[in-house]
Amino acid sequence: MMVGEQPGDQEDLAGRPFVGPAGQLLDRALAEAGIDRRTTYVTNAVKHFKYELRGKRRLHKKPAELEIAACHRWYESEVASVQPELIVALGATAVRAVLGRALPILAHRGTLIEPSGEMAPNTRVLVTVHPSYLLRVPPETREAEYAKFVDDLKIAADYFRDRR
Repeated sequence: MMVGEQPGDQEDLAGRPFVGPAGQLLDRALAEAGIDRRTTYVTNAVKHFKYELRGKRRLHKKPAELEIAACHRWYESEVASVQPELIVALGATAVRAVLGRALPILAHRGTLIEPSGEMAPNTRVLVTVHPSYLLRVPPETREAEYAKFVDDLKIAADYFRDRR
């Protein structure tokens, strides 16, 4: 199970998660890591697109704590339905929603965490960056950051290979 932040403009219009530029980057990275997106449940912690209008463009606004909390029951029902062995938390908002607390992403990326609380039994959480982060890093570091992201996703792929 992969959990992102919230739908973006294109996701909001399509009604599906990760179909815009960040989703295309995620698809490419998943393929390089050996993960079939068609067999991966992909969702967002916040279910609505929070934005501000700039002319005719709808620009992303980070969801507030209240919005993460308001959407948490939907996230919990998804976890109960999917019963994932591993949840890949893509970015700070996803980590906050999945673990119930904030963690510095870059310090914990690539880390498998055993969450406390009432999450699905035997579920682990893998912390990594959100693919949109890779779209915003300086061009000179983009390739290296993308490679780290693929390495994080390879941890997820290895997790399943080792358990089968």
